[in-house]
Amino acid sequence: MAKDTTGADALKRYYFLRAFVSAVWVVAAFTLGATNPLIGGVLLVLYPAWDAFANARDAAANGGLRANVPQAFNTVVSALVAAGVLAALNFDPRLVLVLFGVWAILAGVLQLAAGVRRWRTFGAQWAMVLSGAQSALAGGHFLSKAAGPLPASLAPIIAPYAAFGAFYFLLSAILLTLKARRRAKAA
Repeated sequence: MAKDTTGADALKRYYFLRAFVSAVWVVAAFTLGATNPLIGGVLLVLYPAWDAFANARDAAANGGLRANVPQAFNTVVSALVAAGVLAALNFDPRLVLVLFGVWAILAGVLQLAAGVRRWRTFGAQWAMVLSGAQSALAGGHFLSKAAGPLPASLAPIIAPYAAFGAFYFLLSAILLTLKARRRAKAA
């Protein structure tokens, strides 16, 4: 099967962008979001909103939402979670963690599916598959945290999850870069 180098380049750029935005979010969550609950709340809404936007753009660049059902579903779910978090911040902070927990589990399963599907076309997707599995586990952690005492700002609870996401996106981009270099040398 011929490999799609144009698609692989776009996927690599997408992964680098996702890593960068997640890293910036993590720094903001651990600094501004940890000391200011209002900023922390804004960050908690922005994280799933960015995920919805990024999934929609990635799907559009790869044949559209109909051709990428896991991403289409993830786009809708992430947008709903962003709206739900916005509402829950004014209602019950525990619900914010429950929403993030359910979202992380669902997003992890969908990321696993997208990684497996892309593995056949692009290869070098094991980090995305592992990230999806870890996301599902993190969702369970958020659900357990919702049952205990909560800090003033929830952003630092979510930040390690986002940091691992940044790491996996960066690792996937690097793996695709190395694979492209090996392929270029072999040609």
